[in-house]
Formats: sequence, C-alpha cells, structure tokens
Amino acid sequence: MNKFISKVLILLFFTTTNIIGDENKMILKLKNGEVKIELFPDIAPNHVDRIKKLANEGAYDNVVFHRVIEGFMAQTGDVKFGNSSTDNFDLRRAGMGGSDLPDLKQEFSNLPHDRGTLSMARSQDPNSANSQFFICFKAAPFLDRQYTVFGKVIEGMEFVDKIKLGDSNNNGAVTDPDKIISFKSE
Repeated sequence: MNKFISKVLILLFFTTTNIIGDENKMILKLKNGEVKIELFPDIAPNHVDRIKKLANEGAYDNVVFHRVIEGFMAQTGDVKFGNSSTDNFDLRRAGMGGSDLPDLKQEFSNLPHDRGTLSMARSQDPNSANSQFFICFKAAPFLDRQYTVFGKVIEGMEFVDKIKLGDSNNNGAVTDPDKIISFKSE
C-alpha cells in the first residue's frame, strides 16, 4: 500500500508540474506554422498578464503584422485597428491603436533583445505599452532596458522569419500583411 501511495504521489507531482509549467507557454499560429512562446511572468508580470488576457479573449486572432522590417523585427498586436476581421480594421491606422485597457507601466529588465525575443511596442512614453508587441529577427541591443521583454520564441522561429516584409522606404509598413491566425495558451 505504501508503494502504491508513493507512486500515486509521484505521478501527481509530475502531472501538476507539467500543468503549472505550461501556463506560461503559448502558441502563435501563423500561415506557415505554429510558434511556441515562453512567457516571463517573473520579469514582466503585468505585461504577461495583459498578453494572456487579450489572447484568451481571442483579441489577437486575425490581427495583422502591420510593420515588418527585414533583419530587425515584426510588429503586431493592434487589436483596435489591426484586426482584419472587425469593422474597425484600417490598415492605414494599424499601429496607432491598442486595447480598451489602460496603458501599462514599463517593466524594463536586463534581458537582451535577442533573436526570438518578444517585447512590447510603445510610444515615446515608456509607460504607454498596451497590446502591441514585436518579435526580433535578430539581436537588437539598442532596445535593451528601453522596452519591456515579456517572452521568447522557443520553437518555430523559422515561421516568424517567413512573415511578409514591409516597405523599407516606409518604416516597414506592410501592404497585404500576414496576420495572426490564433494566439492561445498551449
């Protein structure tokens, strides 16, 4: 009986550990494949909460990558003007909106903006991040400690690399942009 109880407890421990461990993993589905993302709640708890809340509501589904600069980053997340399935969709204004939630105070850290880093987009005000974010194609150390890093691509970066590029003469603005098919917890 003691061996049985021990085995059950061990099984419960590993099952619970896997469930808890997955709460900060998300899947970003793109046209070319799925991107697995690990979130950093210990580094940027408020930003991670915001991303999870909007993702769980489906707010990011069908949102376009409105600004994509080769060798730099792909920006998305404008749930107000960038959602191609709503009446508010306006590609000319994509990148100017956010969610109906209040802006977030910065949570800058020492985490570098390496290839695959997810970081929050913002205006000149460091406390203006809301729903928009970007994924770095390669290291961008000039962004370190100036933008809130909240996650990292752990699988599927090759699909991020295939996101349609924008016009290099127009700050990376994309005509007929790719979009997020879905963004959800793993």
